[in-house]
Amino acid sequence: MLEIRNLHARIAEDGTEIIRGLDLTVKAGEIAAIMGPNGSGKSTLSYILAGREDYEVTEGDIIYNGESVLEMDPAERAAAGIFLAFQYPMEIPGVATMQFLKVAMNEQRKARGEPELTTPDFIRLVKEAAGSLEISMEMLKRPLNVGFSGGEKKRAEILQMKLLEPKLCVLDETDSGLDIDALKIVADGVNALRSPDRATVVITHYQRLLEYIVPDSVHVLSKGRIVKSGDKALALELEANGYANIISEAA
Repeated sequence: MLEIRNLHARIAEDGTEIIRGLDLTVKAGEIAAIMGPNGSGKSTLSYILAGREDYEVTEGDIIYNGESVLEMDPAERAAAGIFLAFQYPMEIPGVATMQFLKVAMNEQRKARGEPELTTPDFIRLVKEAAGSLEISMEMLKRPLNVGFSGGEKKRAEILQMKLLEPKLCVLDETDSGLDIDALKIVADGVNALRSPDRATVVITHYQRLLEYIVPDSVHVLSKGRIVKSGDKALALELEANGYANIISEAA
């Protein structure tokens, strides 16, 4: 599903290198957790996967479903099935959440050569998905993310993910700012999307999220590259002992 080969990337504005020879493979059906200390390049990796223009890939490649995405813009990547859930979702005043969802879903359908959803079909799909995430229809009438709590913003992003049905889901510190109840709701939403033809990359600092979204693989990122990989036991080791020993062994 995803193969990152010797990826090097820098901030486009000032040339600061953030990703320094990163290799990662994520299979279809797999949940891969990316863990690492602050400044290791976790969020940068998520932005590069989604095609954010602030970063420049200087070496290596990103292969998604057998095709390089480096020449694809963010809209093309989204249409191809790559979804990024942000650590800090953006507020968009003046755009109702329902309006945003309808446009997004129909743009995806257009890219796949499918007809646009009728209004009744759209509302039915949204109601079904929103109910499982404890999202009220009143909330969806409000401008996107404006005045939403941290938990509401994250649930709204998982709602988008459920409705758009991407093939590669990238969750950038989705647990940030969530209380335990909101965390469980979000995790249940992510787990419900698990399937043999979908892969998920979960970026997080903490083991806590991985108690609810159990990963198949765990990868430690330090200074822009993967320094250790393992199964879910590695996350428990990190929770108990921190990153210092693993990072020093890889130096």
